[in-house]
Amino acid sequence: MNDVGVVNAAGKMTLGQFSEVLVMLLMPWIFRRVSVRGILLRGLAAWCVRYALLAFGNAGDRMWMFYVAIIIHGVCYDFFFMTGQLYTDAEAPASLRNTAQGLYTFVTYGVGMFFGSLLSGGAVDFFTASVGDRLVRNWTGFWMSSSMGALAIFLVVALFFRTRSMIGKKESPALVEVG
Repeated sequence: MNDVGVVNAAGKMTLGQFSEVLVMLLMPWIFRRVSVRGILLRGLAAWCVRYALLAFGNAGDRMWMFYVAIIIHGVCYDFFFMTGQLYTDAEAPASLRNTAQGLYTFVTYGVGMFFGSLLSGGAVDFFTASVGDRLVRNWTGFWMSSSMGALAIFLVVALFFRTRSMIGKKESPALVEVG
């Protein structure tokens, strides 16, 4: 956002933290009404939308796109990462819950973030060109590639993740939302 001329970008980004707290407060209500699969798919759809908004927003007349992208951070994060942690806890046998949570954390925040930082650095480089003596970044291309990546993960989850599980609620499978 700094690169495209947004004034006080760091201050504006704090809206994402407020959003995350608000969505976290709503999660118990959401968990009672939507299946794990449904929550994950909604979270991945929010990632797709967020990245597309970042791709097409600007510091002028489309600044609203940046604000919406920042504000939906809570849905993106909580609907995907927090739901994954709670699902792991619900599905793991009691004797393995700590191990399962440790593995989940290692895979997402350790290995996942390590490779994500490598890939995103390479992607920024890929979408950067030298124009004279300065570097120009194609942020639209960068963010759209991220949006398409999130869409690919959405499709994988939609096609292959088949659970009727609800977090914090035990019901008969006939009453549980599938997606």
